[in-house]
Amino acid sequence: MDTTLQRLPRSANKQRHQLSEDVATYVRELIISGRVRPGEFLRIEPIAEAVGVSNTPVREGLLLLSGEGFVELVPRRGFVVSEFSKQDVHDLFWAQAAMAGELASRAAKSISTRELDHLAEVVAAHARAAEDDADEALVVYGHEFHRTINLAADSRRLAMLLGTVVKQLPNRFYINIEGHGEDTLRDHPAILDALQKRRAKAANSLMREHIMSGADELIAMLEKQGLWAEQARKSTA
Repeated sequence: MDTTLQRLPRSANKQRHQLSEDVATYVRELIISGRVRPGEFLRIEPIAEAVGVSNTPVREGLLLLSGEGFVELVPRRGFVVSEFSKQDVHDLFWAQAAMAGELASRAAKSISTRELDHLAEVVAAHARAAEDDADEALVVYGHEFHRTINLAADSRRLAMLLGTVVKQLPNRFYINIEGHGEDTLRDHPAILDALQKRRAKAANSLMREHIMSGADELIAMLEKQGLWAEQARKSTA
């Protein structure tokens, strides 16, 4: 048995795993955003250069994605982007919406005044970032809004399960999806209001609708790019 990894210091193993995750995150976004298409082979060198890593973490990151169904390893040829359907996109969002909605419902019953104050600050900061077209800040505040609610639910196992789904839906490009930014500016204050009023059912419903709107917008964006039209032409060729 190869004991190379076993001999590495624990910190080295952790760093190597993080590099592979960075690669997986980068390539997921390429795929979900439609910048690489099903059937397209992924070249290791350009990915390594874009992420700033060596070839080894790229291969390991692509193997992670093969386990998630995003890519397939073709013997002696490399990794190819797997086909995915509108239903696949919808299902990923549905799973996220179901768990996030439940966490919002639980948070409405247990969230502290301090956490509510923090959420209000995050919502206000997000609105200012939108006015300034500060894309990086929009990503940070959007993530912090959902993270705070998930932690306030005090349901660690469910939050961890949600995390496994969320990582398959890169959030950095959401700000570029037509309509999604406006939805967030409307939905986050409404969710906060439901939490402040301890309205668990409303918090659940609003969170689910907020997340599922992202599915519709992403599908519309990919349709506009002609993604499934290309797949339909290939299937009938």
